[in-house]
Amino acid sequence: MKALVLSGGAGTRLRPITHTSAKQLVPVANKAVLFYGLESIAEAGITEVGMIVGDTAAEIQEAVGDGSKFGLRITYIPQEHPLGLAHAVLIARDWLGDDDFVMYLGDNFIVGGISALVEEFRHNRPDAQILLTRVPDPRAFGVAELDGAGGVVGLEEKPEHPKSDLALVGVYLFTPAIHDAVRAVKPSWRGELEITHAIQHLIDARADVRCTVIRGYWKDTGNVDDMLEVNRTVLEGLPRRIDGEVDDRSETVGRVVVEEGARIVNSRIVGPAVIGAGTLVDHSYVGPFTSIAENCRITDSELEFSIVLRDSSIDGVGRIESSLIGRHAEVTPASHVPSAHRLVLGDHSKVQIHT
Repeated sequence: MKALVLSGGAGTRLRPITHTSAKQLVPVANKAVLFYGLESIAEAGITEVGMIVGDTAAEIQEAVGDGSKFGLRITYIPQEHPLGLAHAVLIARDWLGDDDFVMYLGDNFIVGGISALVEEFRHNRPDAQILLTRVPDPRAFGVAELDGAGGVVGLEEKPEHPKSDLALVGVYLFTPAIHDAVRAVKPSWRGELEITHAIQHLIDARADVRCTVIRGYWKDTGNVDDMLEVNRTVLEGLPRRIDGEVDDRSETVGRVVVEEGARIVNSRIVGPAVIGAGTLVDHSYVGPFTSIAENCRITDSELEFSIVLRDSSIDGVGRIESSLIGRHAEVTPASHVPSAHRLVLGDHSKVQIHT
């Protein structure tokens, strides 16, 4: 069995972060979202991985390499344009051959991994198996309709009037039967080859399509709110570990991770929180559900429920919360006179200013 991991896409909902970084590499608890998926694939006993890459291919390849650090063998498959999930299966046809495979969306996060799902699929071997979860607003997802016995009778992609609250999770399992289906579908109104249409083709052909409704934690980390929520969930499970330097004027409370090479000076860290290697926290407060990546500098500031990416600095700005701060960012106080806000913002930025 193989795995097909999708790591292309523009990441428009995470702009401006994704103007300069792959969305799959934005860190959760100081580890790229993509890495959690690759670890889950390895834990399921799968070693051969085809990775679909697009405009951010060089960055993905630099981060993942040949896959050996995950116990995997990675083959990179370029996708010139993000033309849909079914298109990814189409262009991976030669690499997939006649093997069964799991397709995993690289920006999805599933607590508990996929080992049980893969084992169930290997045992029963339906033509396709999908994961579903209940969501409050299914209009933003692929949505499944089930019959009274729990069988899949229909799928719709981002419907205006959903027939259920069961959304497709970004993990799919297929036999080679899917290849004829992806060749049979036409582009949707979005101009993409939808995997929901391909699975519907299997359903219409009376193929064996099964579903598993998961009740554990799942997130599509496509926007800032979801990133912060996933970060919170992962941090809650981290054990306390202090490998860096914490001076006697500082206090660490609860599940706090201070990586080797980090320094905490006259500061208070309340977990769950993680402080990356080489980072300095000086005369500051870092509150719960905060991840600060490597080589950052936090001075005379307060930070809570936030993610700070590597090589960034926050100096003397009071309190920051519910924020995602990109790489090499500088956050400093503005001059008091005149009273004004000075902003340098990238395309599609969102700013909230207290007045």
